[in-house]
Amino acid sequence: MKYENIKAYTDEKFRRITGVKRSTFDKMLSILRPAKEILTSKGGPKPKLSLENMLLAALEYLREYRTYAHVAASYGVSESSIFRIIKWVEDTLIKDGAFSLPGRKSLIKSDTEYEVILIDATETPVERPKRGSVVGIRARKNGTP
Repeated sequence: MKYENIKAYTDEKFRRITGVKRSTFDKMLSILRPAKEILTSKGGPKPKLSLENMLLAALEYLREYRTYAHVAASYGVSESSIFRIIKWVEDTLIKDGAFSLPGRKSLIKSDTEYEVILIDATETPVERPKRGSVVGIRARKNGTP
């Protein structure tokens, strides 16, 4: 989905499509604009995607769990280009600090209590009959389970 198609959407529909509010999207753009100017001032080929489409591609990748190949196909660029774009958007937003999560030390220092639930998702071996088992061989010869 390209930005030109969704910019006229209502705020509610924009949020449903992108996963962020329009004000948050605009704040992300305001962080990315100076970083892109620094990046393009060094020279090189002109990027195929606008800044809005770069951010939208990164949000699609993060929200919908799409592969780089799918995102690249929908924006008409190569898979390696979309990887570099998404990585740049993520790194730039995290480096700014407005969209980074608090660190471990700040969670320890706060007075907020967190409830943690652990789920045991370890793999357990499946119990199968031994290969040379006499009972299993006899059952197969007789045709009975």
